Amino acid sequence: MESVALKCALDAIDEANRADPNEEVVAGESVPREYAYSLHMTRWLYELEPDPSERMQIACRAQHLERWKMPRSDYPEGRKSYYEWRLACGRMHGRRAAEIMAKCGYPESECERVEVIVTKRELRKDADTQLLEDVACMVFLEKYFAQFYADNAEYDREKWLRIVRRTWGKMSQRAHERALALAVNLPSHLQALLQEALTPETGD
Repeated sequence: MESVALKCALDAIDEANRADPNEEVVAGESVPREYAYSLHMTRWLYELEPDPSERMQIACRAQHLERWKMPRSDYPEGRKSYYEWRLACGRMHGRRAAEIMAKCGYPESECERVEVIVTKRELRKDADTQLLEDVACMVFLEKYFAQFYADNAEYDREKWLRIVRRTWGKMSQRAHERALALAVNLPSHLQALLQEALTPETGD
């Protein structure tokens, strides 16, 4: 059963994300974008971990908590600035999640734990953080990869291969297996890109 504290935290995160002025169409209905994203994250969490902890339920729901308040356009163009923006977003999401948890009665240790998970400071070293990254990658592949590709038609083939390989490198073996199963539903050009990116390069 869902605990009182967990319901309080998830409801507060949902309320915050429903304030997103941007929208996404889900099942033919326009809904606030980050609220939609949080539901995609929760669904994939249960796909990868049928009995997730409360901290993981909160971390996944808070992955993009109020992200519209820190738009990418606030930072200069370029890869370095992009990563600075991503880090700043992670810190904001983690801090806000911890604040909400504290108000809902979670002990300080749990609030800090979720903040660490959401900021992804311990990726590869921490199982919870790796699970959050796996969930995020699955959501990207299923819901956003095709549009991201269409929106960045100026990228050359080598850049796309780097993007796919970098994303793949963040994922666990469990997520790799689910991603390969999911890939059959991708458009053919993205299936080809994924296959090329994951084919080992051979020397002469």
